[in-house]
Amino acid sequence: MVQSGLSMQKVFQISTHNQNGLYDITQVVEKIISDSSVQTGMVNVYAQGATAAIMIQENWDESVQTDVITLLNKLIPSGIWEHDKQDGNGDAHLKAGIVGPSETIPIINGKIGLSTWQNIFFCEFDGPRHQRNIVVTIS
Repeated sequence: MVQSGLSMQKVFQISTHNQNGLYDITQVVEKIISDSSVQTGMVNVYAQGATAAIMIQENWDESVQTDVITLLNKLIPSGIWEHDKQDGNGDAHLKAGIVGPSETIPIINGKIGLSTWQNIFFCEFDGPRHQRNIVVTIS
């Protein structure tokens, strides 16, 4: 973990196994917050890469995550975009752009300020990938 002034930052990696998928990273982010000893502040979770994103979503069961992927695939089908002429992943870029690369969550009494049904997901839209970097910044 790198510390500078009033902020701390850690980069961690995950592997993805599907072309499109949501991967729950909540526990990793919670551990980083716990290790930081910050009691009140903000945590920003950022996906490095133009074909990945971060989303806060329900994790009660996998149906919501499946529905998110199904919706995005219906809204943004593969194989019809100008960028597909370069490397065949135009849909991945559009999905990542719509969802967005980061989420910022409050830290309350040393804990992540998510509600009961909220978790943090890394969204893969161009997988599978051996390594994806996620940057967590606490301030």
